[in-house]
Amino acid sequence: MLNDQFGNRRFVIGGLMVVVVVIYIIRLFNLQILDDSYTDKADSNAFLKEIDFPARGVIKDRNGKILVFNKPAYDIMMVTREMKNFDTLMFCKLLNISHIDFIQRTKEMKRRRGYNPYTPQPFMTQLSSEDYGILQEQLFRFQGISLQNRTLRDYNYHNAALLLGSIGEVGKETLKADTIDHFYIPGDYAGQNGIEQTYEKYLRGKKGVRIFLRDAHGRVKGRYENGDLDVESKPGKDLTLSIDIDLQVYGEQLMNNKVGSIAAIDPSTGEILALVSSPTYDPSLLVGRKRSVNYMQLKNDPLLPLFDRPMMACYPPGSTFKTANALILQEEKIITPATAYPCQSGYHVGSFTVGCHAHSSPLNLVQSVQHSCNAYYCAGFRAMMDHPKYKNISNAFETWKQHVVSLGFGYKLGADVPNEKRGFIPNAKYYDKWYGEGRWKSLMIVSNSIGQGEIQATPLQLANLASIIANRGYYYVPHLVKHIDGFQLDSTYTNKRVTSIESQYFTPVVDGMELVMRSGTGYASRIDSIVVCGKTGTAQNPHGEDHSIFMAFAPKDDPKIAICVVVENSGFGATWAAPIATLMMEKYLKGYIPKRRKWMEERMLNANLLPKLNGNKTD
Repeated sequence: MLNDQFGNRRFVIGGLMVVVVVIYIIRLFNLQILDDSYTDKADSNAFLKEIDFPARGVIKDRNGKILVFNKPAYDIMMVTREMKNFDTLMFCKLLNISHIDFIQRTKEMKRRRGYNPYTPQPFMTQLSSEDYGILQEQLFRFQGISLQNRTLRDYNYHNAALLLGSIGEVGKETLKADTIDHFYIPGDYAGQNGIEQTYEKYLRGKKGVRIFLRDAHGRVKGRYENGDLDVESKPGKDLTLSIDIDLQVYGEQLMNNKVGSIAAIDPSTGEILALVSSPTYDPSLLVGRKRSVNYMQLKNDPLLPLFDRPMMACYPPGSTFKTANALILQEEKIITPATAYPCQSGYHVGSFTVGCHAHSSPLNLVQSVQHSCNAYYCAGFRAMMDHPKYKNISNAFETWKQHVVSLGFGYKLGADVPNEKRGFIPNAKYYDKWYGEGRWKSLMIVSNSIGQGEIQATPLQLANLASIIANRGYYYVPHLVKHIDGFQLDSTYTNKRVTSIESQYFTPVVDGMELVMRSGTGYASRIDSIVVCGKTGTAQNPHGEDHSIFMAFAPKDDPKIAICVVVENSGFGATWAAPIATLMMEKYLKGYIPKRRKWMEERMLNANLLPKLNGNKTD
């Protein structure tokens, strides 16, 4: 029994010794391999590592005009361990900040992820050249303070703010997501929206590092190994955008004092020629130390200048959507170009009425597009929903929906701009949930035939529909970048997308859109010597005046531009959206506006259609 007790004790003591040894090994491994804080301390005593930030890529328009470039800026870096006998009051005076601001900034710096008292940390960023000069003269007085070269974005034009995007300090989410490249550290800057965000990895370049040797007192004695171990930074790649900046500027001028958007596309490539969101702002407002203040002012503006309307605003497409239904009804053999439906100032079934303006009756397909006949599309849509070949309305509606999706609606197109919205196209399950399974009929959803009801589309999707019609059945995903220096454009933007509609069915729709401009609702906005195919739309708005919508392409037989214009709360599509669209098209195709149309240009430029805020018209 006694021997057993001694044997057990030996096992226990031996086990404890093994555990202690394992703990020591794990701790040593952690200190020497995993935990680099001691390495940082040792290195910081012997070396000063200074990051060499790369120049960000330049952004140009399709004609080579420089839109975004770089100007010098400076960050104040602080090594808190070295700040001895620091004259805080003088330092604050030089920077024109209060002592409270100094304390607050220091606290925020110490709370940042990755803070280390032995290495330089950003205390204040984006100093101008003037501020840099003032501080540089007195820098010798402040131990532990250094200046680091940076660049700020600058702009040759006060336009295209939302599509270009801006640069801002990286947040916690960006730092957490940066698990592969480990490019960012607290205090770094990155693209926050627009092209600056989408193409961040191309624009940002690669950081370099300069290593300096310190003496025992922490004083810099020169380059370590004569700079042989330094890593040179590599500048970011230049981008050439597809936009025409002159057309963009003109579009923003036409949309001044209006709420809405313009999306213009080259149908042959999908390249976006202009992307106007109104109201807009000067992109230089979101640069430098006043960025935060200016951003909050823009964010609190009731007219929402930060809201990217061409990409994010969703509207009922109104009569512009009749072109899509004309294509689908032909593809499904519900109608032919010769099919005619009557119209007695609208579509009437018992007490149910969808009104229509006065025109001849009955109308064939081409005439229905020309005169934008509501009755024609109500009748055609119901004929499809109730056709026996689908067996039930759910199958008919799902077939209709799949065609609509192939025309670029209901899902994101995949443009290279952040925050694109998908719009909304209902499916059969939506109506099953709303009305009850098997309890809804074609008359209850007939508003889909004229682009009202539940349908929602973005201006970019409508401009893309104009591109599809211009191309007679295919499109390229709309995109803003035409060329990346040293790289090929992603195949997403170069692969042709073919719709579910056969090409021959586009001919009567194109002919009808031509007649809209020759003798229909778009006649007043026609362009001399250029055959424009267009479609006006007036989208009902339950919150105020209807939205004016117009989509078009030109020339008819060799399209160079497809466009959609939305002017919110302004009434008929022919009144405001159509003139703005055709002025844009003429400016792009001819380079000037002829005398005959100067009166229209002046009217669009000078019109103030901003909504009333607090009972007063906005100036």
